Amino acid sequence: MKIDPQLTLVEAVNMAMARALQDDPDVIVFGEDVGSNGGVFRATEGLQQRFGDERVMDTPLAETVLTGMAIGMAAQGLKPVLEIQFMGFIYSAVDQIINHAARLRNRTRGRITVPMVLRAPFGGGIHAPEHHSESTEAMFAHMPGIRVVIPSSPQRAYGLLLAAIQNPDPVIFLEPKRIYRMVKQDVPDDGAALPLDVCFQLRDGNDVTLVTWGAMVHETLQAADQLAEQRISAEVIDVATIKPLDMETILKSVAKTGRCVIVQEAARTCSVSADIAANLAEHGLMSLFAPVQRVTGYDTIMPYFRLENHYMPSTERIIAAVQKTMETS
Repeated sequence: MKIDPQLTLVEAVNMAMARALQDDPDVIVFGEDVGSNGGVFRATEGLQQRFGDERVMDTPLAETVLTGMAIGMAAQGLKPVLEIQFMGFIYSAVDQIINHAARLRNRTRGRITVPMVLRAPFGGGIHAPEHHSESTEAMFAHMPGIRVVIPSSPQRAYGLLLAAIQNPDPVIFLEPKRIYRMVKQDVPDDGAALPLDVCFQLRDGNDVTLVTWGAMVHETLQAADQLAEQRISAEVIDVATIKPLDMETILKSVAKTGRCVIVQEAARTCSVSADIAANLAEHGLMSLFAPVQRVTGYDTIMPYFRLENHYMPSTERIIAAVQKTMETS
C-alpha cells in the first residue's frame, strides 16, 4: 500500500477522483474549467492529462444543463462527478436536483437509480464576494432522496468521496473551501471508502458533547483543547453525513455527557443544528442536564471581508456556549 506525502483536503479530493477514474471506467468527471485548468481551486488538476478529455470534460457555464446531463448519464449506468464552482452557483440546478435526481428511484419504482455526485466548494472564510460563501446545506438535507456529505479532513475527504461515487443514489458533496489547504494528513491511496450515514467521534469526553461538521470542526477541536485546560472534558462529534443524520451516535454521546453544544457556520433559522436540537428534545430530553446551546452564523447574507470573521463562529463563542451550559447542574 502506497502512502503519499501528506496531503491537504483538496489534494485528497483530487486523489479520490483519480482513484475512482482509474478503478471504474463508468466514472466521468466534468464541470466548468475542471479539465485543462484543473478547476477554480485545482481540485481536478492533472486529471484530464492523465485520463483524457472523454473522461474529464470541460463544459459551458450552464449549471442547469450540466446537472441534467449528470442525471441522464447516471440513469444510463455511468457515474458522473459534476463540479459546481461555488455553492452559490448551485441554485439554478435545484430544479433538476429536486424534480429529477431525487425522484427517479421513486418515480420508476427502483428501476432507475441516479448514482451521481455533485461536488461544490462551500462556506466562508476566504473573503470572497456574494454567492461565493454560501452554507445552505440544510436546503438540500430537506429534500427526500438526496444525500448530503461534508468532509472535514483530508482522510475523510478521500474516503467519503469514494463512498459517494460508489453510492447508487445522488450525493451532494460539499467541500469546506476554507480548510482546503489548512492541514495535511497522511492519506493512503488504497481505494478504501469510509462509511456514509454515520458520525465520526473525534474526541472522547464526559462533560459536554460538541456536535459540528465541515470547517467548524477546526474551531471546535481548538475549543475542546482550551476547555480541557479548564478541566472540562468535551466529546467532539463530526456529523459528516448531514442527510441521513446519524442521531444514534449523537444521542449516545449526550446520554453520557448530559450536555450538548451544536456548532455550524450556516444561518441559524431552519438549519441542521435546529433539527439536531429538535431530535435531542424528542428523544434525549431526559438525558440533558441543561438546555442545548447552538453556536451559528446569523440570519443574514455573509458580510464582506472584515465582517466575515464576526459572522463565523469562533473558538471564543464555542467556549462561551459550553460555559453557559455548564452553569446548569
